[in-house]
Amino acid sequence: MTTSESKKRSITDFFSVSKKQKSTPSNATPASSKKTSSPVKAIKHHAQQPTLSTFNKQKWVDSLTAEQKELLDLEINTLDESWLAVLYTELTKTYFLDLKRFLKREWSTPNNVIFPPQEDIYSWSRLTPLSKVKVFIVGQDPYHNYNQAHGLAFSVKDPNTRTPPSLVNIYKCLKKDYPDFEIPKTADLTRWTEEGVLLLNTCLTVRAHKANSHSKRGWETFTTTVLKKLIEYKNNNLNEGLVIVAWGSPAQKTVMNLGDFKKLQEKNLYLKSVHPSPLSASRGYFDCKHFIKCNEWLLEHYGGDQLVDWALVPGNVIKDIQDKKQSHQKENDDARKLTNLE
Repeated sequence: MTTSESKKRSITDFFSVSKKQKSTPSNATPASSKKTSSPVKAIKHHAQQPTLSTFNKQKWVDSLTAEQKELLDLEINTLDESWLAVLYTELTKTYFLDLKRFLKREWSTPNNVIFPPQEDIYSWSRLTPLSKVKVFIVGQDPYHNYNQAHGLAFSVKDPNTRTPPSLVNIYKCLKKDYPDFEIPKTADLTRWTEEGVLLLNTCLTVRAHKANSHSKRGWETFTTTVLKKLIEYKNNNLNEGLVIVAWGSPAQKTVMNLGDFKKLQEKNLYLKSVHPSPLSASRGYFDCKHFIKCNEWLLEHYGGDQLVDWALVPGNVIKDIQDKKQSHQKENDDARKLTNLE
């Protein structure tokens, strides 16, 4: 493909990838990281998940100006509707529109490569719909090398990319908490999202090979609002708590900005430690026991069926977690039998 042909491709192409494209070598520059100004194809949302009943997406879209529709095309089409229902008013604020204008310039600048690919920026919202979140782990900046960032903090989707050092230490900590945990050879944490773990970076984009290049442009304000809305929805609408995990001072500062901290701790569990980076992990990270403490709290408040199964390798069974889940299931079965007898 020539350079001129490459520039004509739109992001829509990435949701109808041909078999030939799927076989692209993992060490090749990902086409999805190239700039594009074309409209984003709508991604299937979790429509079955509860959203605010008063939110009418089409009515909101119709109320936008032509420029707002263009700038917010990505949010309209790829942000899960359960999240859009609580965030749509944030998207038309001046700071966020300025952020999108900045990103538009970044994507359109020749030779600029931005991570993650556009269709993955809000993957966290689709993988963990609002009502399904039980735990959120606060990250910082997306990985800024090829074949790494895909919209989830600490996670790398490409199975051929080496596990980043911080995630290596996260695996070591988990192994210490749960000896049955099998350390994966890959860095994809998508399976945790299926367990209700939100992996959210405070900054959602970055220029290739330039860490923090998109920081202080508005993402931090937006993601703080994301977490505030999550806490408000879970605590007030569903009367449920969350496990909040903050590794490192930047993540902890984010949590401190989420509102009344004393009130926050009334319904939620807050776990903090140094960052798992090799530069700081030896100062207490490996002994923080956050993975066990998370499940102990979920077990106490919501029962064994709400435990997070931290296993990532297919077929890996963490016996302690499995036993507690089975015990909870047996208690429920016994309770149903008693009810039937009555």
